[in-house]
Amino acid sequence: MSGNGTTAGDDPLQTAVWRLRSRACWADAAALLQPVTAQAALQRAALLVERCLYTEQGWEEAEDALRTAEALAHSDNERGAAACERGQLAYAATLHSVRDRADEARAALGRAAALIPPGVAGRALLDFRRGLLAENLARSPQAARAAYRRAHAGATAHADPLLLSFTWRHLAGLALREGELAEARHGFAESLRIREELGYLVGTAPALASLADTETEPEATRLREEARRLFRLLGGVPTWLAAHLSPTPPATDAATA
Repeated sequence: MSGNGTTAGDDPLQTAVWRLRSRACWADAAALLQPVTAQAALQRAALLVERCLYTEQGWEEAEDALRTAEALAHSDNERGAAACERGQLAYAATLHSVRDRADEARAALGRAAALIPPGVAGRALLDFRRGLLAENLARSPQAARAAYRRAHAGATAHADPLLLSFTWRHLAGLALREGELAEARHGFAESLRIREELGYLVGTAPALASLADTETEPEATRLREEARRLFRLLGGVPTWLAAHLSPTPPATDAATA
């Protein structure tokens, strides 16, 4: 969930990977990476895990890539990053009702927390994912908020704008459910701004739809129509957004993107 490839001085390979990833072409992005080092294997696995979350497809490919990454991981940070991806894949499978792997998700993220020390770059992503479990599986908004705030601080400290777009979005979602409309609008607007600046197209439609929930007419309809346009452009990804963009959208979305 890093923003690799989004700045002018980046490696051409990472730039190509980012452009494909941001346009929902995770398999094509993963195909550019040869899993011969721990770092490349981890990045490839992360792409394929993310595809599962957004498309509800590709579970076996993600499992295979994750096993390769786990086999190549040797340092604590590498093993922790692999465990973080293992937890995210188990979370995605549970969230999308593929199989109940909630216990596996908790155990994997707990293992990651023991390996990734506070203050390093990978800890912010881990904190964010622990927030997802707390919010969507444990149904504990208080614990989720604390985890998202830790992730937000970490993403700020390590200049990870993409992760910031996620923490803004999920903190705003909690605020909206508590009736804090102004706070929610601000968070959703910040998330949308960052994603548009990064060119993170696959995350822009969810951001537009969420911001629409905090706006009055006619702005709400305009935002939702733009979200529908992008959703169709990307072939119906993320899959869960279809329900949110129905004529009578639910109060909250699946809180995955």
